[in-house]
Amino acid sequence: MAQPQNGSAGAQPAPSRAVAPLLDETGKRIIELLQTDGRKPFVSIATEVGLSEGAVRQRVQKLIESGVMQIVAVTDPMVVGFTRQAMIGIRTRGDVGPIADALCAIPQVDYVVTTAGSFDLLVELVCEGDQELLDVLMTTIRTIPGVTDTETFVYLKLNKQHYDWGTR
Repeated sequence: MAQPQNGSAGAQPAPSRAVAPLLDETGKRIIELLQTDGRKPFVSIATEVGLSEGAVRQRVQKLIESGVMQIVAVTDPMVVGFTRQAMIGIRTRGDVGPIADALCAIPQVDYVVTTAGSFDLLVELVCEGDQELLDVLMTTIRTIPGVTDTETFVYLKLNKQHYDWGTR
């Protein structure tokens, strides 16, 4: 499934190269088709967008390399053995950038976003269980210099997860 880059662990920030030519109407349509089915054959996409299979392949490669999208298998973490997910609201002091960078380096963290409001950062954790969540929270997140307060929101059920919002 194609996803835009976000701050998830393992995701790299988008390179600073201009990507505007990739996001013409054809590029957007390619993204939308891959959001619906990340395994859709390039030959099928080519037919739908009016390009050759090779041109579609090149476009997709450039979209991936530029950080506009990534193609991944999206799972329900509970089904594959990660029985505890949580969102952590984090309040900080000082520059939030180094704190966000430290959070991105934690393997259990799959999402980091800088926010406005009562929290400076929101972080999603995917863990094998409550003990792992507790360990990461107490010995890793709360020990990062600049973290002043955390609030944990434990997930009880994944009601919706989708990545087919299209393009604008």
